[in-house]
Amino acid sequence: MNEQVDVVVIGLGPGGEYLAGTLAEAGLDVVGVEAELVGGECPYWGCVPSKMMIRAGNALAEARRVTALAGRAETAPDWGLVAGRIRREATDDWNDRVAADRLAAKGGRLVRGRGRLTGPRRVTVDGRVFEARRGVVLATGSRPRIPPVPGLAATPYWTNRDAMSAKELPASMLVLGGGAIGAEVAQVFARFTCRVTVVEGQDRPLSQEEPEAGELAAEALRADGVTVLTGARVRQVAHDGDEFTVWLEGGTEPHRAERLLVATGRYSDLAGLGVEAAGLDPTARAVPTDGRMRAADGLWAVGDITGRGAFTHVSMYQAQIAVRDILGTPGPDADYRALPRVTFTDPEIAAVGLTERQARDRGLRVRTAVLPNASSTRGWIHGPGGEGFLKLVEDADRGVLVGATSAGPAGGELLYGLNVAVHAEVPVERLRHMIYTYPTFHRAVEAALAALR
Repeated sequence: MNEQVDVVVIGLGPGGEYLAGTLAEAGLDVVGVEAELVGGECPYWGCVPSKMMIRAGNALAEARRVTALAGRAETAPDWGLVAGRIRREATDDWNDRVAADRLAAKGGRLVRGRGRLTGPRRVTVDGRVFEARRGVVLATGSRPRIPPVPGLAATPYWTNRDAMSAKELPASMLVLGGGAIGAEVAQVFARFTCRVTVVEGQDRPLSQEEPEAGELAAEALRADGVTVLTGARVRQVAHDGDEFTVWLEGGTEPHRAERLLVATGRYSDLAGLGVEAAGLDPTARAVPTDGRMRAADGLWAVGDITGRGAFTHVSMYQAQIAVRDILGTPGPDADYRALPRVTFTDPEIAAVGLTERQARDRGLRVRTAVLPNASSTRGWIHGPGGEGFLKLVEDADRGVLVGATSAGPAGGELLYGLNVAVHAEVPVERLRHMIYTYPTFHRAVEAALAALR
């Protein structure tokens, strides 16, 4: 017999786990379906372990700056300390018992397996059928996109999961893709003495962000010894049992390395979810949702699968909205005009809202300002490691910021105030008359506002 429940949540990443637990605490009969680990990509192979790696790499970099600031320091990188901390503190050796128990304590039921829509409000998991009185939530996240490069599929390439769980670092590594994952891992591994080459098809890393951000990322990677190849497309890949060989289009000399990390983006598998049973297109890149995260009658979607950005904070934000809609609690619809994102390289590169190009493409009359950190008092005080910039993008007709980038030490933390300004549409004229703390990095916002042209 089919099992009757209130809500089925397919995928228990950050958004799905929060949603299932919160609805269960509210008294609903909730089944959470997970094919891998409860908690999803973020705590086991993404945000958490990668930031532990980055913290370790940054500590080495700061130690090496002592010579210019305070005397002399010697470093002896030991990846075993990093790998051990990831296993003990971040992942429990990739065991999700704590997360599974957390869901159970809230009253939710965990069903392990791969869930698939097989009808309106119906989910099948390995032959077991659940019918949801209120509906189903899709929260299955995304997976690495592997480009169709000749020879690649037959090789033992790495994805982010392999990089996060590496007990030992390779002597050399090629990275396909200069986005956030590629840039972060490349810099960390290089700081632990791995020889790294990044191959990026666009004309700069972080190609979705401001040009200044990509240029800064390339400079930072090269300063750590990373070879950065831009405008480079891979023609063929081979592996001889010991090392990878990569041929680039138009190139004569191949590139060789012990490991190959593929970091060329992510995608959501809608066909595998059976979304056609809900009247959705299984070939689409994302599940379209309305402001309440509804994808169809009795169907909600949150997280990567909605195409609004593969970020934990987006998934959590959308999950809160879906919870309100399922419970009938009032609240605002989803609003993505101030969507923040951070690439945790050193320097950190954080952005919110629109880039200058995106704003102009929307037909806005734009004013911008770009200030290098070196021009600010705090940047001058900070010295080595203080590279970065602040960029503001204003809709001149409305007199509000629609985008900003803060790059530099703690760039992600500095972004908060700019995020508020973009989200709340605080008039630029009002921002100009705030009191900005001296001598902080964020005080550069005052100078940037004055420089808007």
